[in-house]
Amino acid sequence: MSLVTALVYRRRHRLLGRLVQEALALYGMEVPAACEIGPRLTVFHRGFGTVLHPYTTLGADVTLYNGVTIGRADPWVPQEASAMRRVVVEDGAVLCAGAKVVCKEGVLTVGAGTIVGANSVLTRSTGPGEIWAGVPARRVGTREGDWASPATAPV
Repeated sequence: MSLVTALVYRRRHRLLGRLVQEALALYGMEVPAACEIGPRLTVFHRGFGTVLHPYTTLGADVTLYNGVTIGRADPWVPQEASAMRRVVVEDGAVLCAGAKVVCKEGVLTVGAGTIVGANSVLTRSTGPGEIWAGVPARRVGTREGDWASPATAPV
């Protein structure tokens, strides 16, 4: 487990939480305590520039590269008035460098094993094992092989 990943898991610590948040900020990462993060998160390139909205849920074996943003598509609207409820990134999903996942309304779900390509802007839910790329992101393929197993997942 990398130092950054260890810090992400310790950001809710009762006594050290604030210090851990500041250490993550030095890496350019914003991961609020309210984010729900499953086991075996992998963060590449120290996660520089990664920002997660407080209403984010990451499943098991999720991979984040640097510059990933997960948030609202309407940041100018007060949180209470926003139609966005949550972003759920299911087990085994990969968010490549610079990927943006922005929710307009309700719950946006990145399906299990889905890959969101580098610098893509995903604004809608995906199915399991899909590959999305572009601005705005669209489905460009599906994953082959046993992507549900972290031991065999291509990175």
